Amino acid sequence: MRTEDFEFDLPERLIAQHPPALRGASRLLQVGDEGLKDGQFPDLQGVVREHDLLVLNDTRVLKARLFGEKDSGGKVEVLVERVLSEHEVLAQVRASKTPKPDSLLLLAEKLRVRVLGRAGEFFHLRFEDAEAVAILLERHGHLPLPPYITHTASAEDDTRYQTVFAREPGAVAAPTAGLHFDEAMLQALRDKGANIAYVTLHVGAGTFKPVRAEHIEEHVMHSERYTIPQATVDAIREAKARGGRVIAVGTTSLRALESAAAGGELLAGAGETRIFITPGYHFKVVEVLLTNFHLSRSTLLMLVCAFGGMDKMLAAYHHAVANEYRFFSYGDAMLIEREQ
Repeated sequence: MRTEDFEFDLPERLIAQHPPALRGASRLLQVGDEGLKDGQFPDLQGVVREHDLLVLNDTRVLKARLFGEKDSGGKVEVLVERVLSEHEVLAQVRASKTPKPDSLLLLAEKLRVRVLGRAGEFFHLRFEDAEAVAILLERHGHLPLPPYITHTASAEDDTRYQTVFAREPGAVAAPTAGLHFDEAMLQALRDKGANIAYVTLHVGAGTFKPVRAEHIEEHVMHSERYTIPQATVDAIREAKARGGRVIAVGTTSLRALESAAAGGELLAGAGETRIFITPGYHFKVVEVLLTNFHLSRSTLLMLVCAFGGMDKMLAAYHHAVANEYRFFSYGDAMLIEREQ
């Protein structure tokens, strides 16, 4: 298939720059066999059934962006992609001239960081401070908002670009479908007889990378870390045994589950995934997907087209544009039934 098959026109005004005033005060577009249904996010309570299982991604976004200068004096911006150990990371580095191996960066006016070398598209960096990287990022870093959000991160973003259930630090982008939930909504779903389980997938900056290859099979997928607890595997088996559905909250939850079931059976454990889900993929675990609206020509748009049916999903996107839904991380949500 061609990448251009997954292209749509989006007016810039529909790209949400800020979250709604309250969590959950978003619209919800339902996509299923009965067509499209416009509504509000609280309508989810009427769709979720007893014994359904919602699977949420509990990753927490790092304050991964740091500013500073090279030892030569030039300005530099660092975006940590992955924490490797207490003192070493992989990161994107922006500078007028590429920093050389063994050179020093001075970040946030006080953090001495040595460039160890390159690792593919990333730089291997070592923080020379005695404290752990995770502590230093929380103290001196800035939240890495997506490239289509034009303002710098504020105190509002520090709160609203994290889910209320975020607990495992490691992501550089939020699992945005989870941003709609507050504690009251989660409890309302439990009260209805639905269950909730968690996976962890640390979202990388590659999630925003457009597919530039002409044919989608030529695209090289980025790698992300995930963990599936045994409790989640057990909850999924129980839900299916009771006739409930597995509802993935976000494409990250879906990718983690489908990666862990790559051998045919869902297995607990941790791993790396480069899973690239495109039309024709056979889904093994997830029956319903809650997600936000994705970028044109992106791997995530390809994923939802594989899940809900290509014609149906592209029609849903055109409907969303025509009806001025809010797009991307701070935007509205859609609930998609898997095409059988």
